[in-house]
Amino acid sequence: MRNEARPASPQHVDAINTMFAELELAYHNQFHKAYASNDKLKVAKKFWLHSLADLSPEAIIRGARKAMQSSAFLPTLHSIREHAAPDAAALGLPQAIDAYREACRATAPRRDWAWSHPAVYLAGRASDWFFLSSSAEQRAFPVFKRHYDALVERVMDGEQLDFPDDSRALPDKSREAGPLPASEQSERMQKLRSELKV
Repeated sequence: MRNEARPASPQHVDAINTMFAELELAYHNQFHKAYASNDKLKVAKKFWLHSLADLSPEAIIRGARKAMQSSAFLPTLHSIREHAAPDAAALGLPQAIDAYREACRATAPRRDWAWSHPAVYLAGRASDWFFLSSSAEQRAFPVFKRHYDALVERVMDGEQLDFPDDSRALPDKSREAGPLPASEQSERMQKLRSELKV
């Protein structure tokens, strides 16, 4: 999804400068033939910056480096975009449809399920477990996929996803308390009867 209106950040500018510096090192003759003057180079950098602003700076660098590894020729915008796409399998992330089916198969308590990756659990939780279990795949999968793809992109950008910390949940004191002593039960019953005038 391209977002042409999004302004480029300083990190995007750094990524484009890094990419062009590496392209010059990798394709010296081709590079100098394509960008024979400083003016051409400046125009090219501005164009590439504008055209790749919707990608994260990390994705731009990743795409450029993968493109350089796979071709003897200067990469195009298209090849940078193609190579910037996340390679989820290398990080243990299942394909979106497999992740969706895993989330649908999970039983409660879902936090304790043997998840293939935290992104699957987080996408399922963000999609709403009840919605996933009660909706048809053609309705639920696009919702799950949107959440999952966003998480995959975060992982590809180097973020470490973890399961949420459930320690802030209220402790279950119902088992600890036990029944009230008979005398206290009797006192409470008398108070309730007097309040209700029974």
